[in-house]
Amino acid sequence: MSNDANDIGRSKRSKLETNLIHAGEPSPRILGAVTLPIFQTSIYETGNVAEYRDIRYIRLANTPNHVALQEKLAQVEGGQSALVAGSGMAAISSALLSVLKSGDHILVQDSLYGGTEAFLSEDCSEMGISFDHFDASNPDSWRAKLRPRTKLIYVESISNPLLRIPALREVTRFAKEHGILSFIDNTFATPINFRPLELGFDVVLHSATKYLNGHSDVCAGVMIGTQDFTRKAWGKLSHFGGALDPHAAYLLHRALKTLKVRVAAQNHNALTISRFLEQHAAVRVVHYPGLESHPQHVQARELFSGFGGMVAFELQGGEEAAERLLARLRCIIVAPSLGGVESSITRPAATSHYVIPKAERDAMGISGALLRFSVGLEHADDLISDLSQALA
Repeated sequence: MSNDANDIGRSKRSKLETNLIHAGEPSPRILGAVTLPIFQTSIYETGNVAEYRDIRYIRLANTPNHVALQEKLAQVEGGQSALVAGSGMAAISSALLSVLKSGDHILVQDSLYGGTEAFLSEDCSEMGISFDHFDASNPDSWRAKLRPRTKLIYVESISNPLLRIPALREVTRFAKEHGILSFIDNTFATPINFRPLELGFDVVLHSATKYLNGHSDVCAGVMIGTQDFTRKAWGKLSHFGGALDPHAAYLLHRALKTLKVRVAAQNHNALTISRFLEQHAAVRVVHYPGLESHPQHVQARELFSGFGGMVAFELQGGEEAAERLLARLRCIIVAPSLGGVESSITRPAATSHYVIPKAERDAMGISGALLRFSVGLEHADDLISDLSQALA
């Protein structure tokens, strides 16, 4: 393959589908291999290096597998630079601690992934970093939460698990107006459905364990932003030892090539299933941005290319009915993670948000009866049939 052909995937003018496949690929290809090989070695020969980060080593996230993957991710999200980590939480913690220090303050959305919430309330608090929740749908209330040492505002493009959508345009305006950074976890939306950097966000985060990989066989995280930001985050990540293994990097690199078609199919299935659930007599409420009943449906339609593969719902019978449904499912897998090609379902109060005290979960609107359904690539009719027999 010629260098000119390979450069197609490196161009910012290339379409997303092309970048997913060609961006970051080595040029010329290594011994002609169309698929990037796995460099499963922890050490490399070292010559003269200008600085420590130039030493090639797995923990420093600079092996050939890391470099190719990071270039692809940066191109796909439209950022200057990307950095991969061994998990979503490794990415989130490294990203936050690269810009925060004792005495600093951050504003965080009022409904977050449980792991992020626990990191803020337990670890950041011990380090002297404080935070306040804010109503993500009410920008007029945000200014009152500011403090002299507020450094950033943190949101999720689609919140976990209630699928709420913050006033995203207002978040970036607010950050710029007050000279603070804007961080966004784009895991649920993916760069297929939403591109935060184009809206003005400073840093995009992903749990790549979920949709970016999409095959339930990798644990990984991603940070995307400016070169200055990823350089700082790299320092924290290398100190914490949160590196991604080359084999996992290879699997994620491979999975990204099918991201567009996977997410498009999951968008379609989730919308079909959310409409079915909304009409079912046993279902009390359905949370899905693609439904007109969703409070942020208009915003989702304006900002997103698709509404995502996640559906949350509650049954009329409460927590007991939810547990009965989980026990009766045959095709849909009861499992705590999400974003895979196979459909899975969980009760967040018992899994992803278990670490959050019940009173705080209740205040967030996360009841014991809430079910979070990650819709996969099975035929929608088969998924609906499974839900129907379980709800009967």
